[in-house]
Amino acid sequence: MTSGKKTKAARSSVAAARSSVVAKKPKPWGTIIAVIAVLALAGTVFGYAYSQIADKNAKEAALAKWNPSEENKDPSDQIQGVVKKEYAEGKHVTAEQRVAYDQSPPFGGPHDGVWAACTGVVYETAVRSENMVHGLEHGAVWIAYNPDQVTGDALGKLRSRVEGQQFTMMSPYPGLDKPISLQAWGHQLKLESADDERIDQFVQALRRNQYTYPEIGATCDSSTFDVTNPPPFVAEPPGPDAVSMEGGTTDPAETGQTGETGAVDPSAPAADPNAPATDAPSTAPSS
Repeated sequence: MTSGKKTKAARSSVAAARSSVVAKKPKPWGTIIAVIAVLALAGTVFGYAYSQIADKNAKEAALAKWNPSEENKDPSDQIQGVVKKEYAEGKHVTAEQRVAYDQSPPFGGPHDGVWAACTGVVYETAVRSENMVHGLEHGAVWIAYNPDQVTGDALGKLRSRVEGQQFTMMSPYPGLDKPISLQAWGHQLKLESADDERIDQFVQALRRNQYTYPEIGATCDSSTFDVTNPPPFVAEPPGPDAVSMEGGTTDPAETGQTGETGAVDPSAPAADPNAPATDAPSTAPSS
């Protein structure tokens, strides 16, 4: 009996010792803190992503009224300040010629046979107008700005609207009478601020709007145009030998007089501004 009592007492002592050890074992605070940090980070990331998606959806909803359609072919008619003019398409000049444009910046009329690349390009230097106008004929929007008035954050806001966006281009325009000027074929809007909501409205309404630009299906890629060293902008007024607004050589491939690529097809479906164009070859300067 004594032996049994001792054994039981020994067991109780061992159990008590183990309980003491377990009780004295510290909690894994490092692991707990790490888990809390991971959960907090995940919550932050999720919250940011949700906020970004919500903002994008809200922006798209706000711009929906500016989407062109059969019932609303030119939504820019509802944008205050937009100037519209009719221009003949497919009128070309050579690289040595200048055009006596009727607007500054120009947004239609005779233009160089080679178009400025408008694949979301932000030109760091001012570009020859005759090349930029050809990009407008392809359905692009050109954001021009006065480099003496638009700098820093304002310049960054404009840049963010252009970089990587098909059928969009941007360049400084020395001597511009307003800080910012937006151009699409036959349309112009001059603004004071990069925060003006009409910038996004103009782009949404007119970029590759099949009802407002002539050369439907044309591309913005231009392998014959050097985006790193574009032909420079000329500030001096054109001389007496400049091509008039009624001048230039008609390109039948652009005016629909032949079945060549670049001809306008009135029955073409509405174009997606974000879809790449493949109908017009980028190597042909006459398209």
